[in-house]
Amino acid sequence: MTVGNLKLGVDIISAHNLLPKDGQGSSNPFVELHFDGQRYRSTIKEKDLNPVWHESFYFNITDPTNLHTLTLDAHIYSNIKATQSKSFLGKVTINGNSFVPYSDSVTLHYPLEKRGIFSHVRGEIGLKVYITDNPSLKSSTPISITDENPSENRHTFHTLPKRNSNEEEQQQQQQNNHQAVEAPPHYNSTKYTANEMKVPEPMPPPKLVHMHSASSSQPVDFALKETSPFLGGGRIVGGKVVKTDRTTAGGTYDLVEKMHFLFVRVVKARELPAMDVTGSLDPYVEVKIGNYKGITKHIEKQQNPMWNVVFAFSRERMQASVLEVVVKDKDILKDDFVGFVRFDLNEVPMRVPPDSPLAPEWYRLEDKKGEKIRGELMLAVWIGTQADEAFPDAWHSDAASPLDSSSAASALIRSKVYQAPRLWYVRVNVVEAQDLIPLEKTRFPDAYVKAQIGNQVMRTKPVQSRNFNPLWNEDLFFVAAEPFEDHLVLTVEDRVAPGKDEVIGRVIIPLNMVEKRADDRVIHSRWFNLEKPVLVDVDQLKKEKFSSKLHLRVCLDGGYHVLDESTHYSSDLRPTAKQLWKPPIGVLELGILNAVGLHPMKTRDGKGTSDTYCVAKYGHKWIRTRTIVDNLFPKYNEQYTWEVFDPATVLTVGIFDNSQLSGEKGKDVKIGKVRIRISTLQTGRIYTHSYPLLVLHPTGVKKMGELHLALRFSCTSFANMLYTYSRPLLPKMHYVRPFTVVQLDMLRHQAVNIVATRLGRSEPPLRKEVVEYMSDVDSHLWSMRRSKANFFRMMSVFAGIFSAGKWIGDICTWRNPITTVLVHLLYLMLVSFPELILPTVFLYMFLIGVWNFRFRPRYPPHMNTKISQAEAVHPDELDEEFDTFPTSRNPDLVRMRYDRLRSVAGRIQTVVGDVATQGERVHSLLSWRDPRATAIFVTFCLVAAVVLYVTPFQVIAALAGVYAMRHPRFRYRLPSVPVNFFRRLPARTDSML
Repeated sequence: MTVGNLKLGVDIISAHNLLPKDGQGSSNPFVELHFDGQRYRSTIKEKDLNPVWHESFYFNITDPTNLHTLTLDAHIYSNIKATQSKSFLGKVTINGNSFVPYSDSVTLHYPLEKRGIFSHVRGEIGLKVYITDNPSLKSSTPISITDENPSENRHTFHTLPKRNSNEEEQQQQQQNNHQAVEAPPHYNSTKYTANEMKVPEPMPPPKLVHMHSASSSQPVDFALKETSPFLGGGRIVGGKVVKTDRTTAGGTYDLVEKMHFLFVRVVKARELPAMDVTGSLDPYVEVKIGNYKGITKHIEKQQNPMWNVVFAFSRERMQASVLEVVVKDKDILKDDFVGFVRFDLNEVPMRVPPDSPLAPEWYRLEDKKGEKIRGELMLAVWIGTQADEAFPDAWHSDAASPLDSSSAASALIRSKVYQAPRLWYVRVNVVEAQDLIPLEKTRFPDAYVKAQIGNQVMRTKPVQSRNFNPLWNEDLFFVAAEPFEDHLVLTVEDRVAPGKDEVIGRVIIPLNMVEKRADDRVIHSRWFNLEKPVLVDVDQLKKEKFSSKLHLRVCLDGGYHVLDESTHYSSDLRPTAKQLWKPPIGVLELGILNAVGLHPMKTRDGKGTSDTYCVAKYGHKWIRTRTIVDNLFPKYNEQYTWEVFDPATVLTVGIFDNSQLSGEKGKDVKIGKVRIRISTLQTGRIYTHSYPLLVLHPTGVKKMGELHLALRFSCTSFANMLYTYSRPLLPKMHYVRPFTVVQLDMLRHQAVNIVATRLGRSEPPLRKEVVEYMSDVDSHLWSMRRSKANFFRMMSVFAGIFSAGKWIGDICTWRNPITTVLVHLLYLMLVSFPELILPTVFLYMFLIGVWNFRFRPRYPPHMNTKISQAEAVHPDELDEEFDTFPTSRNPDLVRMRYDRLRSVAGRIQTVVGDVATQGERVHSLLSWRDPRATAIFVTFCLVAAVVLYVTPFQVIAALAGVYAMRHPRFRYRLPSVPVNFFRRLPARTDSML
């Protein structure tokens, strides 16, 4: 860029959800921009609370070196034509540190800030701010100079008068007090209760996380952002609480923003009056405040009904000061009014745990004229927070649409904690059978054993024996969950003909009766009598005992950890047997704050919306937040805790769209997820980051919004945590009796299905697609994108070795003579004093580690689109990755992809073959495959042994090193003699077909 022509470009994109100021429920907004004594004004948008401008302005930058001390102010006003004045709608302030070149700029939506303590604002403004030296590259709106008259619908420019030092100090103080956050609206929100008023806290902009490697950098919009929210325990800056709220400090909910709710507990009623001549009454209660209402179930023919239901209304959304609790009688045509009770919200008490729950009271019902009538209603009304015991099971107004007249779907939107079942590996060792009686007595059976637990089926190999006592001695493995519901069913079958099998007998073993073991001790075998089913008629089956027996060893292996998730993102590594568990090393606390900028997942009332909830899993504990209905900027503010047993585990948080509301029966749609490895967290630090939700679609990588989380890992025993780094990653049985890769994949698939089935039986159910997405069930499937990503990961791992090899090559070829001479001296010194080699290496690594300490990452790692090869992937490769299994594409496309796969696999097999060839040549040195070559090498070994015996090692090493680093004048372009000799050695390629 040309320094003298630098401009600050500002694109005013749009504003959203502005306050009405014209007295008619709308506003006439326009924007004023202030920067370095310059001012611009946008056009006026008549009668629009969600205006769209798409206008560009450019400010002169007089001193680029002083740019970081300047600020850009954007004020939104509403034009009032009647009085020729303007009304303040909000402002944002952007520091000069966040100004970037145009190529790196993105549109950000800033929350509108207040101008003073008593001003009332809402909404956000979308701006794109950048530095450029060529404004002509973008189409800019022409700017005209005019007098200050807000009623004119045109752009204006003004030069502000000089201010004295006191005014400058006041203005700077005001900027500091109202510094805007480059983040979605909820990051700098301030809560107001009925009895308190707080000044907005100054919030520094979130720091953009930069990757250390330039090759792994990704767009700014996809990067992690650190925030400084004001949570229940105080304001978080740099991972620490710098200002504490004494009323909630140290409480249970100190990692989330404190939210206030109006709780209404409807307990019961008595002596309700009959509303018809029959004297029957089907009462229900309607709790209403403003545009929100919740309804209990109606109870048929009861004048003393019992409900015991809690309703929670968010203080943020309440637009009324009176609460009405109405009792109605359910009728066919129109429900009858029985009576109601009114509450003034200013008189409602505040309750803060650990105070005891508020005792419900009897309230006399009133008619529509306000006169007391017969009948009473027992209620409890109070104001509390999400720390209240009634919060999880309450009906929530922020999880329901306005004027919601039914609470039938309340079970589907409540927050819940799920406990995944404890999984066991079932080992079935089928030894032999005795006295099998096939249907055809003239032949020996071709027998095999089929074992089944639920939907899991395994078979032994068929054995053709010359008697009626076949021997198998095979191990079959299954996954079972406590409590055990399915039995182990073993069936001995005879393969009479291809595709025709006949049952010889079966045995049923309840898993509750199977022996459990936690180590590798021997399980005693048992003989089981086979029972042969005899068909009596079409509907009945009689069991007939006979002399055939089956020899088995069956046990529940509790010494393993049942893998039910991707091995790369395991959240638990403990064995199944609880007696093998170690004490926890710490506690993990998660605060799910909110999500912003979510993409609409459905259409309702002609507009795009989403009904979202979050799911987090760690160990056996799964949690689900309440569903926030019809909101693209949901605020959850729910906090959960897990015990941590191993730092090499991963917490997974996902966000989904609820598709089960309003009669919908589709699958819950995945929006995105976040993974956080516990070992990357510092103990005691609070991590408050906004995580971009990156999802790979058939059209490419897509940002679905951002999820704001707060994390804290607290260590209970530092010594135990350090000790875990010396222990094996998996339990002992995985190394004593390991499974094959094929067995692990099969068992993991079965484990995920069992967990999904059990969690799907909860209320509300955690659906199968959610469990599979959180467990990365499809991570093993083929993907060209993943293959390329893994290849480049491998190349980056070996990049250091390649760089060291290139450096050594430059030394040997005397590319830099001074460096080569210094390396000669260092090498000869280490050869002369070989005891210094290892200390020098370890000292060098120590210095590198200390040097890299200041570059250490200060944030949890997050998904990277460049490392994942998600940005440069070909559309056909994406279509192949999202194809079903088995494929659903046409044969020609499958043939093309198969040919491409053959080409890639051919190159891989060539590389593998070359590596194998070099290893086989090493083996052939002494194998006499080539008698002459082996004779030469054996003779060389004899001579070398004699020379090395009579020559000091330092002399040999010094000569070898100096020879390797000899000057290019003494080098030849042809390969050396040892290389030529090695390449002539034979390999097993001659034996390949």
